[in-house]
Amino acid sequence: MRIAFLINDYETEKDVFTTTRLALAAHKAGHEVCYLTVEDFICDPDETLRVRVRTPGGTYKTEKTFIEGIKGDDHVEHRMPVEEIDALLLRNDPADDAGSRSWAQSAGIVFGQMAARRGCLVLNDPEGLAKAVNKVYFQRFPESVRPKTLVTRHPDDVRHFIKEHGGDAIIKPFQGSGGDGVFVVRKDDHANLNQIIDAVCASGYMVVQEFLQEAAGADTRMFLVNGEPLQRDGVYAALRREGAEGDIRSNISAGGSAVEAVIGERELEIAEMVRPQLIQDGMFMVGLDIAGGILLEVNVFSPGGIGGIKQLTGVDFAPDVIAAVERKVLARQRYTQHFDNVTLATM
Repeated sequence: MRIAFLINDYETEKDVFTTTRLALAAHKAGHEVCYLTVEDFICDPDETLRVRVRTPGGTYKTEKTFIEGIKGDDHVEHRMPVEEIDALLLRNDPADDAGSRSWAQSAGIVFGQMAARRGCLVLNDPEGLAKAVNKVYFQRFPESVRPKTLVTRHPDDVRHFIKEHGGDAIIKPFQGSGGDGVFVVRKDDHANLNQIIDAVCASGYMVVQEFLQEAAGADTRMFLVNGEPLQRDGVYAALRREGAEGDIRSNISAGGSAVEAVIGERELEIAEMVRPQLIQDGMFMVGLDIAGGILLEVNVFSPGGIGGIKQLTGVDFAPDVIAAVERKVLARQRYTQHFDNVTLATM
C-alpha cells in the first residue's frame, strides 16, 4: 500500500511531530511511504493530476532517523499520478501559511478535492476541511458543549459581549492554531482592550468567547478516529496540557507541558455529541480540546500529541491510526460499488 503525507514544508518538519510518528508506523508496517508539500501538485495539460513526492531511501527504526531519511540525501524524488496513491493524509496546517505564503493555505484542500475525485482516498475529507478553515466551523456543534461565542469585526460588539459576560473574555483570530494571537481580557484590566481589538481585527474577523476559569492554562486533548474516542485496552489517546506559568494557552507549541489525562463521563459525552457532525464531514482523525466540561476547540488540521501520549501512557497509537487507514483502502478494493470519499473517511 502506498500512503502519502501532505505537509507544509520539509524544513519545518520534526521527528517529534505526530505526522512523523504516523509515517514511521506505516513504514514499519511495510507500506511505501511518500511525503509531499503544498508546492508539489502538478495538473498537466491532459488533466492528469500528478505529485512530486519524496520516499525514504532506506529502512528506519526511529522517528529521528526516519525524518532524516526524508529531509537528507537518502530520499528518492519522483513524480506520479495521484491515482497511484492509495491514501493521502492531509497533514498540512493552513494557519502556518497565513503570513508569507497565503497562496498555500487552500492548496491542500483544493488539490485534495481533485485527488479524491480521481479515486485517491483523502483524509481528512477535503470537502469537510473546506468547511473548517476558520473557527466558525466550531459553531456547527451543539451549543451545550461550546462556550458562549461572538464572531464580529465591530469593536462595540466586543465590548458589549465582554460586559454581558462579567468583564472577562478570550479574543482570538478567525483563523489560526497553536495559540497564536490569543488574548485574555480580565475585568480589572481593560486598558489594553482597544489595542487587542485592533491587533486581532487586523487579520480579519474576531472570535470572542466567554472566559472559563477551568480552561485558563489547562485542557485535555483527546483524539477521535472515525468519530470514536481512540483507545486501546481502556487507555485513551489523550493527554492533559498545562500552560507555562502565567500563560492562559495550554498549547505545547506555546511552552505548555503534558501530564496524563483522566477521561470521564463528560469527555465521552462530548465526544458522542460531536460525532454526528464529524461523521457527516468525513473527519477521520481529530483532536478535541476540552476543559471544565466544555469543548474549546475541534482540531481537524494536523492535530498533534500522539508522541506525548505514548510517553505518558506507554501506548503508541500511531499503528492504530495506520491500521484504520488500511481498513478503508481494503474496503474500497473489496467492493465493486463506489464508496465516496466522505463515507470512507469515517467508515
